[in-house]
Amino acid sequence: MDLGEHVAGWRPGPVSTSDELPPGPVAALSAVFDQPPAEGALPPLWHWLYFLEWPPESELGEDGHPLRGHFLPPIPDRRRMFAGGRLEVHAPLMPGTRAERVSTLGEVAVKEGRTGEMVFVTVRHEISQGSRLCVVEEQDIVYRSGEDERRRGVSAYSTDETPPSDAPWQRALRPDSRLLFRISALTANTHRIHYDEPYVREVEGYPGLVVHGPLLALLMLELVRDRPVRSLSYRLRRPVFAGEHLRALGDPAPGGASLRIATAREDRAATAEVSFA
Repeated sequence: MDLGEHVAGWRPGPVSTSDELPPGPVAALSAVFDQPPAEGALPPLWHWLYFLEWPPESELGEDGHPLRGHFLPPIPDRRRMFAGGRLEVHAPLMPGTRAERVSTLGEVAVKEGRTGEMVFVTVRHEISQGSRLCVVEEQDIVYRSGEDERRRGVSAYSTDETPPSDAPWQRALRPDSRLLFRISALTANTHRIHYDEPYVREVEGYPGLVVHGPLLALLMLELVRDRPVRSLSYRLRRPVFAGEHLRALGDPAPGGASLRIATAREDRAATAEVSFA
């Protein structure tokens, strides 16, 4: 199947939304991280708690994702993977202050991978408060099509402790189904790979519930919560599963830091580079 034919000429226009940024979601995510409620400006990427979409139940697909959406590419039998993204912080976002978000379609590219054709879609978000541009974010989403491409090549995973590391910044976590449920609820994520174990094994072919990619990015940023992040680039390289011990690790670098998520199975399941203001 030539996926390029399905996205040729597909250029949806921009979408504008707004949110009052109430403090409740910040307190909720802080509790998930076993921290007191974050005060002051939103930590980087915590705007993911806002501008949420709740489509009608009848408009969800078998996998839990919406069947239709403004930036969903028109390809059949879509399988979706969050691959990574970038963030620029021009000014802090303040909770309790109305924010406007303008979303546009960026690059659309068809590439050949080990398991067949994939469509890479980049969505760009610009978030402002008042007349000031605060945050520019780009998200890279990968779509693939076909019945035989649902398995990701992981048949089992280890529940062993993460090997020791000499990284100066560390945070350990063992995500379970309770944590995944709370993250799904806070981010309006209905993808069944995060909460439906029979589905994830029998249909998607994963060995267990999949930890949200955005959660891995947020965990890496917890290592630099007390530092003013100016920019961020992150990549989600390998799936992490509920029950695995993971460790967020960080090393200072000139003007910033290198961050990663390690498990007993994968030393670099996710990686990030940040620069400080």
